[in-house]
Amino acid sequence: MRIVVLGTGALGSLFAARLARAGERHVTFAGTWREALDTVTARGLLVEETGRTWSVPVATAHRNDSLGPADVALVLVKSAQTAAVARDASVALAADGLAVTLQNGLGNREVLAAAAGADRVALGVVTLGATLLGPGHVRALPGDVVLGAEPPTRARLERLAALLARAGFATSVEAPIDRVVWRKLAVNCAINPLTALLHVPNGGLLAQSETVETMCRAAREVGSVASALGIDLGLDPADLAQQVARTTATNRSSMLQDVERAVPTEIEALCGAVSREGERVGVATPVNARLWREVRALEARGRAATAGTQC
Repeated sequence: MRIVVLGTGALGSLFAARLARAGERHVTFAGTWREALDTVTARGLLVEETGRTWSVPVATAHRNDSLGPADVALVLVKSAQTAAVARDASVALAADGLAVTLQNGLGNREVLAAAAGADRVALGVVTLGATLLGPGHVRALPGDVVLGAEPPTRARLERLAALLARAGFATSVEAPIDRVVWRKLAVNCAINPLTALLHVPNGGLLAQSETVETMCRAAREVGSVASALGIDLGLDPADLAQQVARTTATNRSSMLQDVERAVPTEIEALCGAVSREGERVGVATPVNARLWREVRALEARGRAATAGTQC
């Protein structure tokens, strides 16, 4: 199977590394971060997990290079970059190829489908954690992968699921996947913005009752929007958010990592998307709206500070 991993960040590095280590010879690590591509070309991808470190050589390519024909394009860029990579993913695919978004937030599948066609796009949810330690260097935390299979894509996704399992990912195929998507969205909206605003790892959110309350309210707002859309989460999303914060206590969320690097976050696809959907279906989301505004302001201050150091 020919696989293109679009995204040179933490998750892209981890997926490309594990797939290559599992013996998949036709894996390409693709993106626009030249330092990461050059580093991986020179010494391979470096992974730290379960108390050990390993490396593996992986083919690299700039996203503008010829990437196909690929059986699968795993899309692992930040949500703000989805529109920019959608055409590249579409062009890279073989005639029966499949673009699989494993990104955070809402809207990524629709953007990819507009470029590649709905029957050539599938949605997955990743709950494992990954921290980027440097170009082509990632630390992994436990979690799983769920692939959402609609009838046109199920057979191809089952083959991909088997491949991911061989590569060390706990993988399942579910249809429909909406409940899984919105459960993760509730967790992301509750944890990620607060860790970025407070500059703490996930477990740090549990230290103050006021922060726990904010986290719970944000998660329950997501649950209310999901319910209005006819999606039953099957649990209290506030309990789930607290559980995830405890079990991933040492993890630094992707949004916190983005803020520390002064790069755009995924707040628009998380709290922003929930606020917009809430308005559309008549559900109030004041906590998500506030977190959306505050993270956007934090991003703006980071951009200003970075611009100032470059003068």
